Amino acid sequence: MSLKHVTTALAAAGAALILYVGLAYLIAPQTTAPDFGVPTWPRQEGTAFLAVKGVRDLATGLVVLALLLTGHRRALGWAMAAIAVVPVGDMVIVLNSGGPAATAYGVHGATALAVAVTAALLLRERPARLPADTAPPTAPSRVPSA
Repeated sequence: MSLKHVTTALAAAGAALILYVGLAYLIAPQTTAPDFGVPTWPRQEGTAFLAVKGVRDLATGLVVLALLLTGHRRALGWAMAAIAVVPVGDMVIVLNSGGPAATAYGVHGATALAVAVTAALLLRERPARLPADTAPPTAPSRVPSA
C-alpha cells in the first residue's frame, strides 16, 4: 500500500469521525457533552454553547473533505497541521477544568497526535512524476535569425 493510499485513508477517517462528533453535538448535545471530559456542562439555555462545538467540528471535517476531494494534498497537509491545534486546546481545557486525565490524553491527546501524524505524512508526499511520453511540451526555442 502506498503512502498516498495510507494518508488518504487517514484523512478520510479523520473527516468522517469529526463530522460524526459535530453532528452528535448538534443532534444530542446533552448526551454527547459528558464524553468531552469537562466535569460540568451548561444546562437548558447553555446547550447553544454545545451547538457551537458541533458546528466547529462539522466545519473542520468539511475542510478536510473539500481539500481531499479536490486533490489539494499539500494544502490538506498544512490544514491538518493547523487543525491539530484544536484537540490540543481541548486537552488543555479538560486538564485545566479538573476533568479526567485519561479523557484528556486518551481522547484529545490521541486525536491531536493522529491529526499531526497524518499532516506530517501528507506533507512528506511528493507529486507523482509524469511519464516521459505525457510530459508537457516545451516551448519552441527562439533562435535569432541572421
